[in-house]
Amino acid sequence: MSAWITVIGIGDDGLDGLTPAVRDVIDRAELLVGGDRHQAMVAETGAERLTWAGGVDAAIDVIDEWRGRRVVVLATGDPMWFGGGARLAARFGHEDMTVLPHPGAFSLAAARMLWPLADVETVTVHGRPLAALNRFVQPGARLLVLSRDGNTPAEAARLLTERGFGPTAMTVLEHLGGPDERRLDGVAETWRFGRTADLNTLAIECRPSAAARRLPATPGLPDAAFETDGQLTKREVRAITLARLAPEAGQLFWDVGAGSGSIAIEWLRAAPRYRRAGVGEARAIAIERRPDRCGMIARNADRLGVPQLQVVTGDAPAALDALPDPDVVFVGGGVASDGLLDTCWRRLKPGGRLVANAVTIEGIGRLAQFRAEHGGDMVRLAVSRADAVGAASAFRPAMEVTQIVTVKP
Repeated sequence: MSAWITVIGIGDDGLDGLTPAVRDVIDRAELLVGGDRHQAMVAETGAERLTWAGGVDAAIDVIDEWRGRRVVVLATGDPMWFGGGARLAARFGHEDMTVLPHPGAFSLAAARMLWPLADVETVTVHGRPLAALNRFVQPGARLLVLSRDGNTPAEAARLLTERGFGPTAMTVLEHLGGPDERRLDGVAETWRFGRTADLNTLAIECRPSAAARRLPATPGLPDAAFETDGQLTKREVRAITLARLAPEAGQLFWDVGAGSGSIAIEWLRAAPRYRRAGVGEARAIAIERRPDRCGMIARNADRLGVPQLQVVTGDAPAALDALPDPDVVFVGGGVASDGLLDTCWRRLKPGGRLVANAVTIEGIGRLAQFRAEHGGDMVRLAVSRADAVGAASAFRPAMEVTQIVTVKP
């Protein structure tokens, strides 16, 4: 069977920007799928119409019922770049689907800004929290951002200013490629424009002030980057732990006994942004029994650019019952609790990785027992910091951390 779904990218110039051959594909469709804006561009052709109003997943189920007939899906710009084509490709294969792209917002924005696309970070906050930008704010970074609506530029300016990146240059590109295209330039800390057109792409060139909160992209953020009540895996141990957790694309991660959420947050920051074939984006769940700490974890996740972190309040192992099985587990709190490591090991997917840290004699004993049962690599981590001793200095040791890493057959 030849491809029966055709996904067509449309620019802000509408059908006028399409070739006659592509317009003919639309005219011959038996089912025309798209949002209200795209549907309004197409005159009545006798095709049945389907919008996304009931949700993308529900619409994809309906499309599947039309298998073998002529289905056309209208999308914005390049359907495979944060577009509907990417969602459809997770369900249908190349034998089912053909994609006819149009220059997308990122390509057009890079052309207007004269920025090589290979040198920019492409981000979307359309349907996602604006706090996701925090992950990418770095000195000198160039960001192209798909906005949620006309309020996004002003909200982004406030976020940047609060982070100490007030001198950042910002450009709003409205209705790219269409007759109403317009450009607005400014600086975050003096952003003077109110609500812009809802259809806009934001170009950001990050410039820090002297007071900017600089956060490295590498694992091992400064301890001061986290709001904490003291329940925090310290920086050096955290960096080693992240290396042993080895984030991969599309994985699901459990942080059990999350404390301040530092491990889960840094795991998400380090996880590859691309999607593994047939799998969505990397996900993380922080499990913490204290509600006040759960609130703290959520605030830390927002400030550090991973607002997608799921926070679950409850005592483990009981709190794990309703969660999907993980690819990777970290146990940082409650290692010695009855049944906790056994439950995590049982729920861990085959080939998955379990990492656990302990500082108490009881916790270390449980790790040793676990290693005897399941194998694994056990190490002891010792960190000392220079501190004043009278007029001189000496190293003061922190509590040693015993760590086990075990991969499930």
